Amino acid sequence: MNLQKIEDEALHLLPKSERAQLIQRLVLSLESPSEEELRSDWLLEARRRGEELDNGSVQAVSGEDVMRKARALIK
Repeated sequence: MNLQKIEDEALHLLPKSERAQLIQRLVLSLESPSEEELRSDWLLEARRRGEELDNGSVQAVSGEDVMRKARALIK
């Protein structure tokens, strides 16, 4: 299917809310970060968190403690 055919089909979507939904999804797909950007962002975050642990500004919490607290919250 070529671009013109897709455009013609999209312009005939009824109700208009379906066209709006399509537009929103297309715009969001353009704004999504690439895999490389995501990797870079997570690497920066991991470094930041590591520095916080190293300089003592935050304290590590065990996975068991986190899960215990999470389970208590959903009961």
